[in-house]
Amino acid sequence: MELKFSHVDVLVQDLEAACAYYAQILKARISSTLVWERGGLHVRYAVALIGQERFMLVQPLAGNLKQLLDSAGEGMIYRHCYSTPDIELAYDELLASGVQPEDENGNPLTRANLQSPSGTRIIWLPKRFGHFSIEILEERTLEAFIASAFA
Repeated sequence: MELKFSHVDVLVQDLEAACAYYAQILKARISSTLVWERGGLHVRYAVALIGQERFMLVQPLAGNLKQLLDSAGEGMIYRHCYSTPDIELAYDELLASGVQPEDENGNPLTRANLQSPSGTRIIWLPKRFGHFSIEILEERTLEAFIASAFA
């Protein structure tokens, strides 16, 4: 499977305050505020861009990430995200290696349901080590999404 590191996701309590801090301190470019809502998960988030490096600041409003924020506190890097040129091949390779890809809520994900609320095709590996999660996104749709978030 061909993977390239994309970004990390960081939990924050106050999205606007976190965005303002990184914009001021690190001169990060901050995307528009985005919303993800599906299957009980509801978050507000923004992309912080420092040169070519990026991370996502995620403010959970409901669902498993809200529970994680409430128990672990903010600032937690809970997810590493990678992109791949062929998300369906990545899905098939995971299945062949005995791993059932999941959705953002930990439910089994079918190959036909890789579309996300952001428009990016995406899969998650099952969490094996605590709260740490790995996400794999389709490179083409991810980069189009990032470009539109900064437009």
